[in-house]
Amino acid sequence: MANSAQARKRVLQNENRRRHNASLRSRMRTYVKSVLKAVREGDQEQARRALHQAESIIDKTASKGIVHANTAARTKSRLSARVKALGTAQS
Repeated sequence: MANSAQARKRVLQNENRRRHNASLRSRMRTYVKSVLKAVREGDQEQARRALHQAESIIDKTASKGIVHANTAARTKSRLSARVKALGTAQS
């Protein structure tokens, strides 16, 4: 257990940061799920709007170091491919 005042403060700071980071990560996943839901329903316009919002949130999450930049890029790429495929399937 933390014995010095500095170590006790660090424990509190780390816990607060962990909670904040978890909420940002959860928000990102929620936006990703909204895109996937729109794709599943076959609503291309809704999927495009959701993708636009999700890309913004994913970029913000990556810029804060919550997820790695490559993970963010990969996620955006996969979502974009699904939305694009939805458009070609309906044509």
